Amino acid sequence: MSEIKFSIPLSKVVDDFQFEKLYCSKDYEDIVIVSADINRPGLQLIGFYDYFDNNRIQILGKVELTYLDQYGYEQRYKMLETLFHSDVPAIIITRGMQIGPEMFELAEKYDMTLLRTEDSTSNLMSALISYLNVQIAPRITRHGVLVEVYGEGILIMGESGVGKSEAAIELLKRGHRLVADDAVEIKRVSNKTLVGSSPEIIRHFVELRGIGVIDVKEIFGIGAVKDTESIDLIIHLEPWKEGKQYDRLGMVDEYTNIMGINIPSMTVPVKIGRNIAVIIEVASMNNRQKRMGYNAAIELNNRLMKRMQEQSEY
Repeated sequence: MSEIKFSIPLSKVVDDFQFEKLYCSKDYEDIVIVSADINRPGLQLIGFYDYFDNNRIQILGKVELTYLDQYGYEQRYKMLETLFHSDVPAIIITRGMQIGPEMFELAEKYDMTLLRTEDSTSNLMSALISYLNVQIAPRITRHGVLVEVYGEGILIMGESGVGKSEAAIELLKRGHRLVADDAVEIKRVSNKTLVGSSPEIIRHFVELRGIGVIDVKEIFGIGAVKDTESIDLIIHLEPWKEGKQYDRLGMVDEYTNIMGINIPSMTVPVKIGRNIAVIIEVASMNNRQKRMGYNAAIELNNRLMKRMQEQSEY
């Protein structure tokens, strides 16, 4: 099965970054960005177009424009013509720099969108790549609840009716924040990071059996919700099964793979008398400690091994 390609309209990028429109192509509203990579066409100005990807936005900064200024109008026109004829999504001029008449002429001749910004080239490239990585990232939707607990993104999963939403409400009462309930849209924004959010239509709403749908933002306040959060830990809730051996030490790290990324995970059995919200809080803090290099289970095991060694020496 082929990978689904996501895109974002060029017009939305222009609006979000407030680019100055020097020239808009006739199909400006229909142009979409499908690549998060950006290109500075330095080699292309001297005619090297091998491996050139015309899906990328092109950025002309101070270096490129200063180089072009060494030549007269006719030579600049010749050097830029292939670039403007390459059917790239757009060409952006940085630092608010002035450009020669050949660029306006080429933009009109080849119907190429030409934009300008006051940002420096490095800052623009960094911001634009980060922005596009999120906007066009591969994504899937999973049934669950995503909350932020002590700065950790916790994805709570489990079969319907196990108590995911109830645990989320208790966490909200304890000062934590809701990102998504029922459906979590997960984006792979890098090779190491997953970011979760809620579909817009159900954002900030939670369904509680016996009560119905509630608006978390209206009941608990704006501080109780968050639009996006990275997924740092996955907690699987399941009804307590008598006779099943549950992990009591945490010596073995477990992971759940989502879109090729392994996320630390654990299974928490649910039964009457267990405060799931408190368990999730402790799991969140423990997960942060592990990322910082401290593992309580390993520390306990080291102490026991040390004690056994000391006793064997007597």
